[in-house]
Amino acid sequence: MPKYVIERLIPGAGKLSPEELRSISQRSCDVLNELGPQITWVQSYVTDNKLFCVYIAPNEEMVREHAKRGGFPANHISQVATLIDPTTAEPTAVR
Repeated sequence: MPKYVIERLIPGAGKLSPEELRSISQRSCDVLNELGPQITWVQSYVTDNKLFCVYIAPNEEMVREHAKRGGFPANHISQVATLIDPTTAEPTAVR
């Protein structure tokens, strides 16, 4: 299933209190439960003025529906083409 990175512009995001982040997370989880098991929230990164959220969903439309129902901005949605990490730099094993 496709993975998406969602950029959410939220001025002051880095200054949100733990209680505010908990409330946002609970609202997100409530909407995910409404939408069903096809969409999964993997994790989010909070920066000064943005959240970068990673979701697994069948399509971008479902990601947008989650944002709409939750009242979250979804300023930019990108489908992940591939994933790399430090092991990508290693030579492939000879077979």
